[in-house]
Amino acid sequence: AAGVAARALTGLGRAALAFPVRTPEAAEAVAVGGLLGAYAFTGYRAAAGREEPVGELVIVADDAVRAGIRRGTVIGQELNRCRDLVNAPANDLTPEAFADAVRAAGEEHGLAVDVLDEKALAAGSYGGILGVGQGSVRPPRLVRIAHTHRDARLRLAFVGKGITYDSGGISLKPVGFNEIMKRDMAGAAAVFAAVVAAARLELPVDVTGWLALAENMPSGSATRPGDVLRMYGGRTVEVLNTDAEGRLVLADALTRAGEDAPDAIVDVATLTAAMKMALGHRMFGVMSGNDAFRDQVVEAARRSGEQAWPMPLPPDLRPSLDSPVADIANIGERMGGGLVAGLFLKEFTPDGTPWAHLDIAGPAFNESAPYGYTPKGGTGAAVRTLVRLAEDAAADGPR
Repeated sequence: AAGVAARALTGLGRAALAFPVRTPEAAEAVAVGGLLGAYAFTGYRAAAGREEPVGELVIVADDAVRAGIRRGTVIGQELNRCRDLVNAPANDLTPEAFADAVRAAGEEHGLAVDVLDEKALAAGSYGGILGVGQGSVRPPRLVRIAHTHRDARLRLAFVGKGITYDSGGISLKPVGFNEIMKRDMAGAAAVFAAVVAAARLELPVDVTGWLALAENMPSGSATRPGDVLRMYGGRTVEVLNTDAEGRLVLADALTRAGEDAPDAIVDVATLTAAMKMALGHRMFGVMSGNDAFRDQVVEAARRSGEQAWPMPLPPDLRPSLDSPVADIANIGERMGGGLVAGLFLKEFTPDGTPWAHLDIAGPAFNESAPYGYTPKGGTGAAVRTLVRLAEDAAADGPR
């Protein structure tokens, strides 16, 4: 209700939300809804228009619910940070520019940030990220952003797909599919926003985000179908389709994240059109080799207000990823393609570590009219789920 109201209050300087916020949870809901509903992406407009959001929202409440308002404000602001990144055009949000934005946020909020450029990626043998990015004049990056807390008992790793533009590479996307491909970095944006939120909320848990950033373009230097890439960690992948690039950059980042021995790993990606076909535009799929952890992630999504659905990883689909020339191919059976992609990623996760894959291809970008507190364009999908997982880990750890 707060989101709908805030979205309707365009063009106003200040407005008060007088909702019955008698508990911190209710106050948090109003704060989140107000910030999400009042969102508009207007930075590229030559002049302000009627769609300008309300400048300031005041929540009418007493001091007893102040903690809920504070948490809601952080969540709403960081989710809107994610939306801004997803909406940014690819000619401005290059891998390097994305990395610079992470550095700036790290300095502001006291987070450790490390950036591997193309030379460091080559020295470290990150063949997946380099292979995807080698067709573009804008080189790739792998960014690590970390929140640490002196009282932390558990360590989480969040890994995000950050394809700042996805043409499909040599396996070029057909007409009608390229127009929103600036949004293919929504997973990395969600991870970035969630780590910053964990720091701002001072959660007693260590959270490290890994952002695998590249631009997937066709050119004379681009990876070709049939090429073999040597991934970080040494395994080889036969690239049968260069438009199945997200799993390649994620494979490198997942392997590197696993080296730090986190207590759990969650990756987030706009990975497959198959997941959108299966679950529609407002729900993301959750896959894992650990059913209990998968269900924990789905439950965290539900409690945070996001729609998620548990998906299987059928062993009978795994042989379709076999390659006659490499350790594994990057595509397999077409039917159940979203599940096949999950099986591919599973190959690059450490044995015994709880891992979940969130395919947010459907809800990450709203192509239709605004609804509720959701605008047209970037939505900020998965940010709230990741923050909730961090809070759960701070409280009692993964089950």
